[in-house]
Amino acid sequence: MIQKLIDKYCQFLSLLMAASLAVMVVLVFTNVVLRYAFNSGISVSEELSRWLFVWLTFLGAIVALNERAHLGTDTLVARLPVLGKKICLGLGHVCMLFICWLLFKGTLDQVKINWDSTSAAMEVSMALFYGCGLVFAVSGAVILLRDLWRLLTGQLADSELVGIRESEDVPHASSTPVR
Repeated sequence: MIQKLIDKYCQFLSLLMAASLAVMVVLVFTNVVLRYAFNSGISVSEELSRWLFVWLTFLGAIVALNERAHLGTDTLVARLPVLGKKICLGLGHVCMLFICWLLFKGTLDQVKINWDSTSAAMEVSMALFYGCGLVFAVSGAVILLRDLWRLLTGQLADSELVGIRESEDVPHASSTPVR
């Protein structure tokens, strides 16, 4: 049940990221054309693009966390017995939950500090800019807690005990043997 909710949420975030990327491309391209052709530009273009890029990065990190697509090395963990893998995965999740807490606390402080501050070009509260950290911290914690629960209740398969996904695990068109 919760997995389906998280997957739908990540699908929504993926659509949001695609829309953000499209808006960024249109804004930057239009701004470049206006500057070179008409010696003018869109004043909010650079700032909005920068904000969208920061949000896109944090939202992408949520999706990557759900898909276990972050970079990592499994040289040691892959050689451990199943119990060792479970212990390492559990410790890793506890550490990441602590980091989510630190990120949440620090970002919440920044949101409070910058609530009345406005950005230079868009004149929008800077709290919105820092809010991406709150979204990531809460979303990441939910994903990590779900995985930790699955680990503690024995619902994780042995193949899921290594917290990263190798690039060889993703099927590629070029990996088909040529005859």
